Order: sequence, then C-alpha cells, then structure tokens
Amino acid sequence: MSLGNSSNAARTRRHFFGKGAYGLGIAALARLMGEEMPSGGLAEVPHFTPKAKRVVYLFQSGAPSQIDLFDHKPQLERLRGQDLPDSVRQGQRLTAMTASQTTFPIAPSMFRFQRHGESGTWISELLPHTARIADRLCVLNSVHTEAINHDPAVTFFQTGAQLAGRPSIGAWISYGLGSENRDLPGFVVMVSSGTGRNGQPLYDRLWGSGFLPTRYQGVKFRSNGDPVLFLSDPDGIDRNARRRFLDDLGRLNQFKYNDFGDPEILTRVSQYEMAFRMQASVPELTDLSNEPDSAFTLYGPDSRKPGTFAANCLLARRLLERDVRFVQLFHRGWDQHTDLPAQIRKQCADTDQASAALVTDLAQRGLLDDTLVVWGGEFGRTVYSQGKLTSDNYGRDHHPRCFSMWLAGAGIRAGTVVGETDDFSYNITKDPVHVHDLHATVLHMLGIDHEKLTFKYQGRHFRLTDVHGDVVRKAMA
Repeated sequence: MSLGNSSNAARTRRHFFGKGAYGLGIAALARLMGEEMPSGGLAEVPHFTPKAKRVVYLFQSGAPSQIDLFDHKPQLERLRGQDLPDSVRQGQRLTAMTASQTTFPIAPSMFRFQRHGESGTWISELLPHTARIADRLCVLNSVHTEAINHDPAVTFFQTGAQLAGRPSIGAWISYGLGSENRDLPGFVVMVSSGTGRNGQPLYDRLWGSGFLPTRYQGVKFRSNGDPVLFLSDPDGIDRNARRRFLDDLGRLNQFKYNDFGDPEILTRVSQYEMAFRMQASVPELTDLSNEPDSAFTLYGPDSRKPGTFAANCLLARRLLERDVRFVQLFHRGWDQHTDLPAQIRKQCADTDQASAALVTDLAQRGLLDDTLVVWGGEFGRTVYSQGKLTSDNYGRDHHPRCFSMWLAGAGIRAGTVVGETDDFSYNITKDPVHVHDLHATVLHMLGIDHEKLTFKYQGRHFRLTDVHGDVVRKAMA
C-alpha cells in the first residue's frame, strides 16, 4: 500500500462523517466568525416554559454544619455528652478522622435558634442576615449523598458522579441552553477563601466540560492581575492587529476543519472570538467604581476587597444582570473537624451578609423572578463530637446522611422548609432530597427535562442525573 493510501486509510470514521457534514460545518463556522446573535443551545431545549433564565450557585465548600445553622434540635441539650445510640448510627461508615474513637459524645449546638419571618423558619443566630430573608427561602433539611469524603462529594455535586471526568452542571446547562450574552462566557466561576482555615483544595475540573465540547466549560475569574488568564494582548499588539491575526487564524482553522471535520476546531475558533470580545467586556464588568456606596453597604465592607466572597457576590450580580447563564461561587473553609464554634463564626461572617444581599439585590432589580439561587455544601456534619467535647468547644466529622441547603428565586416556593430529620439530625424521616433530585430540580426550573438532556459518549447516552433523579415538587411554587 502506498504512503498516500495509508494516509487515507488512517482517516477516522469521525472524519468521514465530518466531511459529509461539510456544508453544515462551514455554516456553523461562518456564524462563529460573524457578528450574529449569541450561540444558542440545542434546538429542542428548553423542553417546556422555564421559570428561570439563569442560576447562581453559592457553593460552600467543606460542608457547613446543618445542626448549627438550620436543623434546630433543642432536645439534644439534655443528651449532651451521652454516647450516640447504635440504633441511630446504624453502623454508618466512619471516616479516618473518627474511626478510632471509642465513644461518640453528642454535641448540641451552642448557638441560639429563632423562628424568622411569617414562615417561622428556624435559623441560627450565626446567620442574622439570612434570617431577614427567611420568607424568600426554601430550606431543604433532608439533602443526602453517598459520598463521605470531600473530593468525591464535591465532584458529585458538580458533575452528578463521584469519579472525575464528567461534565459539570454549568457545562450541561450551557450545552443545553447556550448563551444569551455574546460578549461574556455562558458559565463563570469565582473562588474565595474564608478568613479561618482555607480547607480543601478545589480543582478546575469541577467546572470543566468533561466529554462535552470544551466551549461549554466554566471560565474562572481571578481577583489579581487580568480577571481572566491570557486575556490581555502581548506587548506591541494593538486591537486592530489582534483582529487581523484572528481573521487569518480563522481562515487557517477553516481549512483544517474542511480536512478533518473535527468539532473542536469550531470550539477553538469560537473561543478565540469570545476572548477578543471579552477584552472589551470584562474590564467594564469588573470595574466596580460606578457602583454606589449603597451597594457596598448592602454587601458589607468586604465587598470592596477583590477576591472575597462578598466582592464575588457583587460581581455575580453584575454578571447575572448581563444575562450570564450560570454563575458559580466557591467559598472554601467550612471543614470544621475541630474548634467548630470559633471557625464557623468566621465562615458565617464571611458569607452571611453577602449571600442575603445578593438575594435582596436581585429582588430589588426585578432579577430574582427569573434567577434561581442555590446555597449549600457537599455534605453535613455529625451530631457527635470529633475529639474531646468541652463546655465551649467541639468539632464535627463528615455526615452524608442529611444536611441543609437553601433555594431562592425563580419558581421556588418561598418561606418553606422541605424535609425532616430525626431528633439527632442524623437520619432523614421525611421527604429525602438526593443530589440527583437537586440537579433535576435546577434543570427543571430552566425548562429542561433532566431525562432528555443527554450526550452520547463511548457508546451510551450520559446525563447529569445519571439514571436517577426526581424533581423536588414541594420546593416549587
């Protein structure tokens, strides 16, 4: 066989079908190179009329303690220091941090709870600002997961699977619905750390596209230097020169696409074009100098400090009002195995005012009606103390069986609590909400049937909710 024939034989099936789709591919490339509307998603999505146009997910990495924040258990005080009954623990798998403990002393929360709003929702004194928006929230006290360690648990919440490699929730939503702003990414991520312990690491794959085209991955905004890596032109390159360079590069990529039909070539072109537009849109977006003093007062003094959770919440509002589809804020530092009372105070001080301010700000601007807000971590914390229990100190280990999250905004039944747990906040007794259920509900608010949003990879159709998931109807208005 000649060298030329060998080369032809080596062409892949994907290449063959890509060549067959030549006309369609060139049309798509022309659209990417042109000045048309922002990229749409799948033709059949949304599947029905959506309640929400956009989502902001305030992910509290490290696992907030539901017993100290939302799941009020006053009867535990009379059981202080007693060993957690085996009938409650039911042989639950333990982490390496507490597997060697011979006793599991019950540690009641040392923080006061009160009912708030007309709804009478129980909220801890640690969250005074969240308490003021109680009637806008749907608190889920019965969330549960199979993962008991941080990385698989965080990965599960972001991708619907405990093993790395699947597309993130933001990527799935971008794939299905596309973008409504041609000058900004459809999926933006920001990361902040608490003033206490920084906690578990977070990896870029948590907002990755997995096996979806890479154009759907999240774009991480930074607080130092360029807001987005490699956004600035090199020295000696002005905007006109950059435009000419991208035009020529686009033509070369078109030739390559004609030969191979690889959709990632179209992704590359679209990302270059998006980066060019972001050079103008991102500096304006991240310049907070035109925000009134009242905005900084609302979000708190930390909102003037780039990179804080409060500053990121304010920036999230600016992204949402520009119709960025999915904004996710990761805040590290909730992993409180020891010294919980001191550490959780710091975390709440970092996040409480800004979280409530974002909901309030969106409502004042008329954006909450079509924006879904999600708040929560990857699992909860145990009722028993990790390590020594004292009168003023305790720690809590990982607890996947039940924990609390809250939702607000578009399509949410405000001023409600979904789910109940036993007297120890250890096992769910009513209305369990699984990770897949939460994902199904988020997609539903966006007009997406979670069973129909799929992508074929390695011979099977994958979806965010795997083969599970029920919409949480009790959380819906």
